[in-house]
Amino acid sequence: MSELREQRRERLVEVYQEASLCTKCPLAETRTNVVFGSGNADAELMFVGEAPGAEEDRQGLPFVGRAGSLLTEMLEEIGMTRGQVWITNVLRCRPPGNRDPQPIEIESCQPYTNRQVELIEPRVIATLGNFATKLLTGSRVGISRVRGTPQLREVAGRTVFLMPLFHPAAALRTPSLVDILREDFSKLQDLLERPVSEAALGSPAAELAGSAEARADQLDLFG
Repeated sequence: MSELREQRRERLVEVYQEASLCTKCPLAETRTNVVFGSGNADAELMFVGEAPGAEEDRQGLPFVGRAGSLLTEMLEEIGMTRGQVWITNVLRCRPPGNRDPQPIEIESCQPYTNRQVELIEPRVIATLGNFATKLLTGSRVGISRVRGTPQLREVAGRTVFLMPLFHPAAALRTPSLVDILREDFSKLQDLLERPVSEAALGSPAAELAGSAEARADQLDLFG
């Protein structure tokens, strides 16, 4: 491992340790575990979901319930494993009753999302569902209008391909969305092979975004 990669990994562990003691919002009072994120600390593909559920809160790991099983299945269908990607959420503590994230909670947790992007340095970020998509695109346009259309975005100071996807939990509730999610997942490998530049999609970042809007121990898993 290069010295630079080692330094990034060490700093990621420091951010995890900081997050594990976080009391910036009221969710600190009701959580069982902080669900920081897990996967490959040098991943080119990062997934950002909404918030931990009951099983994630219990285990301290993201996407380990039924939605996580579907995410794993979709990854395998495009020839990838969870060990090759990084998985996290907009929130790192479970909202009571799995209610929607509140603005103060999103704001309090956003620095942890940004630091993960800075330190892992992904080339592609797949946002799962409305909350992650709206946060990282900075747009109010809902997931149904932008899903499956890659965008060039600057996230935490990095230019990345951002791919909005339906949340796997939504696909479990509405089976007709499974095939749509599968179709959109199939585009991820192609994005990973493209250079991240404004010319890559034949359109400047601002224009591309505008057209889209118009339509276990976590440290052991820092592989």
